[in-house]
Amino acid sequence: MKEFLNNYLKYVAATNLETGDFAGPVITISRQTGCSARRIAIKLSKILTGYSYMSETKTDAEWQWADKDAFAEAIKEVQKELTARNIDNPEMQEKLSEVAMAFSTEHFSGPVDEKTIMILKDVIVKLAIQGRFIILGRGATTILSDLPNKLSIRLEAPLEWRINRVAQIKNMSHKDAREHVMKADEKRKKFTESLIGRTYVNTDFDVIFNYASLSDDQIVDAIVNILKSKKIITAGED
Repeated sequence: MKEFLNNYLKYVAATNLETGDFAGPVITISRQTGCSARRIAIKLSKILTGYSYMSETKTDAEWQWADKDAFAEAIKEVQKELTARNIDNPEMQEKLSEVAMAFSTEHFSGPVDEKTIMILKDVIVKLAIQGRFIILGRGATTILSDLPNKLSIRLEAPLEWRINRVAQIKNMSHKDAREHVMKADEKRKKFTESLIGRTYVNTDFDVIFNYASLSDDQIVDAIVNILKSKKIITAGED
């Protein structure tokens, strides 16, 4: 993974993994079904944007979280680059379509080859190098594991708690909610295995939160404090 990043990032201005220079910062959030990573990302992006606007530079200060539109825009950029390099062929366009669908659903509809994986990694890194991005799922935690100025977060909760929460939010029976959670967890597990060759382990993350015992605000406050202590948010943004 680090070789892939080095080969990619050596073409990016102001980026050098060997010296620690990177255009970040970046936050990745992985989650189990029933844990609202999107709500955390929205709250966090607003708060961190506020910190940035209180800094001295006030330049390119907005924090964004990577939704489907952000992924779609990054895929368009990959298409432009491929076209510029005369690699605009039907096979590659098909691969890009597969990646777009995978980003949207966190699921590969068919067999995954090396080209598809490389394009997906390419899109993730394109978002990361912009800096001030919060990326949800999509294997970003591991793809960006060697980058400085990054914080990797995992949201977990006990299975029964997650089932009850999904049942309440989606107005499902307990049985249907259990089936939904189990299927969604398995789908994300297979997606991760297809992308990085294994399932996640605790050491993939800088911090793991129990979503069942903490409020969104408590989690966001803790993340902000960690960013400060790790100097991912600079003193000028405090």
